[in-house]
Amino acid sequence: MRIAVADDDQEVLAQITSCLETSGHIFETFRNGKDLLVALRRETYDVVLVDWNMPGATGPEVVAWGNDTLEQPPAFILITSRSDKADIVKGLEQGASDYIVKPESEEVILARIEAAARRHGAGSKSDRFQTFGAYKLDRLNEVIEHNGEPVKLTSKEFKVAALFFENLNRPLSRSYIFSQIWGNMGDIATRTLDMHVSRVRSKLQLRPHNGFAIQTVFGFGYRMDAFFEEANAEKVEAGAAVR
Repeated sequence: MRIAVADDDQEVLAQITSCLETSGHIFETFRNGKDLLVALRRETYDVVLVDWNMPGATGPEVVAWGNDTLEQPPAFILITSRSDKADIVKGLEQGASDYIVKPESEEVILARIEAAARRHGAGSKSDRFQTFGAYKLDRLNEVIEHNGEPVKLTSKEFKVAALFFENLNRPLSRSYIFSQIWGNMGDIATRTLDMHVSRVRSKLQLRPHNGFAIQTVFGFGYRMDAFFEEANAEKVEAGAAVR
């Protein structure tokens, strides 16, 4: 997962990032709420942890803005020293998925992050097989079938395609895709990503009439839109017309 952690307390940041690093998650840190808001406009995160009393923009303000503004907001977790139930309810009403009352153990922090990600549809995908319309993914063998026929893909092309299927209708920033497929390799050229997306789109025939299409989100990245229901409706209408 890709996680943003915002807190102006260096000790809290160090504790959270330590458990994220140990667990193999990719993360970015922020010390100011306004900087986090700028990043949320430009980047994709699965989970965002934000301190209640952040300078620049408070945690509840960030959560409310994210849920009102972003097309598909991440799971927000408020970090707070407040244990008053009224404050916690207020944070949840703003759209937070969960809250962590400081201080807390690393085990509990990580468990809450992963639970919030699961509830939000993010995190690791454990099923070997998944079906999306006419497409069937086999993660063990890194194979995708289209209408029952296997499509020849490289390992990286499979990972790119699987990432899009797992995040349907969700805009993914270029840096998010890089981090999920290539890790933190900063020297990967932009054209490498564009090439892989182009090949996946072509090999899998990802077009609206097949139920799914990869769209370019200019200045941001890519999004795979699902047209499966519309495609099914067209097939039903076509069948009725033939009869």
